[in-house]
Amino acid sequence: MILGLDTSALLQRYTGGPYSAAVNTAMAQAPQWAVSDLTRTELVMALHRVSPDPVTAAALTAAARADLDAMLIVPLDSRCLGRAVELGSLYGLRTVDAVHLAALDRLPRPLQLATLDARQIPAAVALEMELVTPTEGAGEFPLPT
Repeated sequence: MILGLDTSALLQRYTGGPYSAAVNTAMAQAPQWAVSDLTRTELVMALHRVSPDPVTAAALTAAARADLDAMLIVPLDSRCLGRAVELGSLYGLRTVDAVHLAALDRLPRPLQLATLDARQIPAAVALEMELVTPTEGAGEFPLPT
């Protein structure tokens, strides 16, 4: 089983957000992690934005880069971007969400998707991705509103 992660889920891991324990548990239980190539850029930029100072930003970025080195990084090429157009048009996704899902759609099933972004859920379900979207108190992610 591969666990695909989007940036919203990974941010929880490094920032100690309210769902960080659930993300960490999901990652600990998965034998393989995967992200789109876009996630690297998005994640590092987001960590710099949320960090209170450069030292914290450097520490969070180092932790993220160590994890990224252990992940399957799905490349973005013209085929992936073409699929993103299809998914974005069909499901009304934002470009970034369509790109993440198109990249992860290239992976074999069974595939889990950890996300805190409810906009991705209808497309992920249609793509036969098993959602890791737990509920509060049960060690799972709540679906954002």
